[in-house]
Amino acid sequence: MLAFILRRSAEMLVALILMSMIVFALGRVTGDPVALLLNEYATEQDRAEITRQLGLDKPLVTQYTIFIGQALQGDLGTSVSGDRRSAVELVMERLPASLQLAAAALAISVIIGIPLGVFAAVKRGTWVDIGARIGALLGQSVPVFWLGIVLMYFFSVTLGWLPTSGYGEWRHIVLPALSMGLFTVAAIARLVRVSMIDALSSEYIKLARIKGLSETAVVWKHALRNSLLPVLTYMGAFFATMITGAVVIETVFAWPGIGRLAYESILNRDFPVMQAVVLTMTLLFMLANLCVDIAYAGLDPRIRH
Repeated sequence: MLAFILRRSAEMLVALILMSMIVFALGRVTGDPVALLLNEYATEQDRAEITRQLGLDKPLVTQYTIFIGQALQGDLGTSVSGDRRSAVELVMERLPASLQLAAAALAISVIIGIPLGVFAAVKRGTWVDIGARIGALLGQSVPVFWLGIVLMYFFSVTLGWLPTSGYGEWRHIVLPALSMGLFTVAAIARLVRVSMIDALSSEYIKLARIKGLSETAVVWKHALRNSLLPVLTYMGAFFATMITGAVVIETVFAWPGIGRLAYESILNRDFPVMQAVVLTMTLLFMLANLCVDIAYAGLDPRIRH
């Protein structure tokens, strides 16, 4: 197992270095950050001085070397807009909100999606199965931002039960978590249904029934456990995506996460913050996948080899 983890960690390191190169290059072609710091009365001397302070007067190779050296020390630069705060500080300030939102959305998806997929598989061909499949199709067809706006209109504007934006109370997280979670419920339900149908027709399930085990134990203990491998993969990727890719939802609900920070940094051409956000997103995604690989190896020892 240790060799397996070390091999995956080495792959993560290579991928992270490649991503840092891509992010560094893209940050230099999205616009001129110096222009944001200069007013209409600035002179060429002012421009040259700020360019020198930001290190943009050096060759790209030198800039990248300096960037990597500082990154290894936990310094990803300083924001070129606003109050010129540390990029890492800005990301760490927003990260807890994104983690909370992703965890809530994942909980909604698992609590609803897994039982729905199990019931659809057990009741295959009945109205339960048909209803679950139709719901899954609709759930994956509806755009997340549109679902968020509809939920906001119904629960906030019409009923007045929940706030349209904000952060700090449980009421603030309900609508954005539902918007992301309900979209993924459909995918998890479909994955569980397909895996359960395959598991329920396998020989070991027939043997469990011959031994006299109850149908509840057969379905929820033996069949479900062996049906969760593809679901586990999806949930790991989903959790990482919800942390890193919830830009639309965080913008719609004014949720102060790193997705919204990424959107703001792109608008402001704030490349130090943009680099910090993307590298943090990449690292989180890789760590989530590493956890999934380790869990996979624990559930199926053949994967270790």
